[in-house]
Amino acid sequence: MEVKVHYISLVKSYTNTSQDEFTLPDKTTLSELLDKIAEDYGKPFTQEVYDPVKKEMKASFVAMVNGVLMGQLQGVNTPLKDRDSVILMSLMTGG
Repeated sequence: MEVKVHYISLVKSYTNTSQDEFTLPDKTTLSELLDKIAEDYGKPFTQEVYDPVKKEMKASFVAMVNGVLMGQLQGVNTPLKDRDSVILMSLMTGG
């Protein structure tokens, strides 16, 4: 299956690209996709965005699948489907 990933705001600075397309096996989960991204982009990504050991996004980052926050789905266990669109971005904060 094909999945498109968009990197927005700070995440883009850790990947040096705004998007990727991945060919993945059927029934791949969001955490498996994030593991692949972590493997591709290494230490800057794993230190700041996603911890592949704990299988969790860092506190100030979030993933969306087809425009829905991962927390409203099954978190990192969300199953992906062919042609899904995943957005990785930092949370907005302000005061």
